Amino acid sequence: MTSTSQPTPAAAPTTPAQAQDHAPAPDDATALFAPWSPSFVKDPYPAYAALRAAGRAHRFDPTDQWLVPHYDDVSALLRDRRLGRTYLHRFTHEEFGRPAPPPEHEPFTTLNGNGILDLEAPVHTRIRRLVAKAFTPRMVDDLAPTVHRLAAELIAGLRADGGGDLLARVAEPLPVAVIAEMLGVPPADRGLLRPWSSAITGMFELNPSEETARRAVRASEEFSAYLRGLIAARRSDPGEDLISALIAAYDDGDVLSEQEMVSTCVLLLNAGHEATVNSTTLGWLQLFRHPDQLRLLGEAVPSGTYPGTYPGTGTSTAGGELLRGAVEEMLRYDTPLQLFERWVLDDIELGGTTIPRGSEVALLFGSANRDPARFPDPDRFDITRPAAANKHVTFGAGIHFCLGAPLARLELTASFGAFLRDAPGMRLVEEPAWHPGYVIRGPEELLVTW
Repeated sequence: MTSTSQPTPAAAPTTPAQAQDHAPAPDDATALFAPWSPSFVKDPYPAYAALRAAGRAHRFDPTDQWLVPHYDDVSALLRDRRLGRTYLHRFTHEEFGRPAPPPEHEPFTTLNGNGILDLEAPVHTRIRRLVAKAFTPRMVDDLAPTVHRLAAELIAGLRADGGGDLLARVAEPLPVAVIAEMLGVPPADRGLLRPWSSAITGMFELNPSEETARRAVRASEEFSAYLRGLIAARRSDPGEDLISALIAAYDDGDVLSEQEMVSTCVLLLNAGHEATVNSTTLGWLQLFRHPDQLRLLGEAVPSGTYPGTYPGTGTSTAGGELLRGAVEEMLRYDTPLQLFERWVLDDIELGGTTIPRGSEVALLFGSANRDPARFPDPDRFDITRPAAANKHVTFGAGIHFCLGAPLARLELTASFGAFLRDAPGMRLVEEPAWHPGYVIRGPEELLVTW
């Protein structure tokens, strides 16, 4: 199949250096929005407050996008069919006024464009329905004992060593191991997955460099070839893994093509662990910065029991309820995915501003999750906010709502619960350096000790 989507970063018209030549006027509401600035990446929330105060839509020329900072608008536009993750189901590149992706990016474009995150109906509807037949709540629920075991083993190793980098020792290997277990990737091959994923997701940042694109293309080729071999093996010898389930999934004779299966597996790995890694480190960073909240959570999680999961095994306790609420607050307060893009397929109007067809909007998840119009005292980190009322947009909304949200919640409650239960008293060694990426945002490491 050919690509059905054009990745936004590849089409962006400027580089970070060129963006300096197109900086907004000092009185422009976008003056504080500086996605290539380390200080902004570390703390974008004051800039978001300025954007919300100044209006509902702001033109940002360096990325050729409209910034949308308010919760109600972000939530509504995620569901608005006048916008799409792609436009090729309705227009050609020429009709839409956008350049085609560079031919040298083709392996990445094909891989990315055939994943359900970058498709629209009717193709999206068909593929998501088939994937949902394999990616069931029961499959996630059945993983709960494995997730708890892996989390406990990783944390025990870190604790036995007296500390180290929580990101490299726990936050990163746990979701990679879980999704690899789901896909049926042999343990000996699992070290290949994170480097491939990291190279591919580099293209989701704003205005990626050509070197980033070359790494993404190479990783797309290697990852696709590996998965095609794994799919072929499962066709001849099915197992209990997700790839075997995807091969078997059908609907009125319709099945996933090999490219659709490859793209789906890559998406599940990328989306299934990149955000979870950063959610873990960002969550711990906020707990360290708010010792009263850490103490409250540590006192509530019972010793010797699983403190409740989404979904899964374990004892239902008050501590489990508080932990679930804490995880939702972590996801809201410091959002791992800061920005999500949509193409404008038909003119829309926001607050008296017309955003014409052919434009791209940047939905600011981090800003929406701190909007005082939706969340009381939004800049306060409060783990006692009821989980049922904490309706953040971290997992999106509408037809592209994150399919792996239950798995992410399971992994987060399992790892935080195991730390609090089995290794209390952990503390931060030093404030971390931040990864330069803004869209997928988090620290480069998180050094801890006891």
